[in-house]
Amino acid sequence: MTELPALSGKVALVTGGSRGIGYGVAEALVARGDRVVITGRGEDALKEAVEQLGADRAVYVAGKAHDEAHQAVAVERAMEAFGRVDYLINNAGTNPVFGPLADLDLGVARKVFETNVISALGFAQKTWHAWQKDNGGAIVNIASVAGIAPSPFIAAYGVSKAAMINLTQQMAHEFAPKVRVNAIAPAVVKTKFAEALYEGREAEAAASYPLGRLGVPSDIGGAAAFLTSDQSDWVTGQTLVVDGGIFLNAGVG
Repeated sequence: MTELPALSGKVALVTGGSRGIGYGVAEALVARGDRVVITGRGEDALKEAVEQLGADRAVYVAGKAHDEAHQAVAVERAMEAFGRVDYLINNAGTNPVFGPLADLDLGVARKVFETNVISALGFAQKTWHAWQKDNGGAIVNIASVAGIAPSPFIAAYGVSKAAMINLTQQMAHEFAPKVRVNAIAPAVVKTKFAEALYEGREAEAAASYPLGRLGVPSDIGGAAAFLTSDQSDWVTGQTLVVDGGIFLNAGVG
């Protein structure tokens, strides 16, 4: 990024922000002038992301999303570095299992929920108490189309994302009117996280999408930028489906 816009004065915390959708969101927010704190497990990847985003616009905190101490440190870092945290993007997630529900290891299911749902609530609680309760802001939870319709063989992930959609509605109700809370439900986006769904067969996978391609991180970044902007000031408790039209295929004919 060679030329950065003037600072907007706003600050975002993006979990899972070193690559993929999280990085796409961070990039979109920095591109409009926001400063960002990104989190993730890999310090090297986080350092590289900060270099790309601009060291004067971004800082990082390494740690595991479900670790409450890490959540607290990330929010504290935002306050120390930038003095505020207007936006929270809950993007960190995991999907470590592929198979039928009948054979699902319940310990793995608990890990999926801990990372995908409980961590999002933990970050939201800490952001609320640190800044948003008194100053307002917005939260965007990255859900999935797997949380809206059955997704065979990734059911644990899908059920966790359905829970995140409901969590979005619950938080939107409780955090109003100070804080708006919305979710984004992407279909398959070309990231390392999702590559098992299209690797070696991208053209075949994309052919079922009416728009003729899979998603890219900037598609979700643009949606998150909208949901944290003044243009969405009267939008809360909603789930924005960003799916290249794939749900249209459920129609008749």
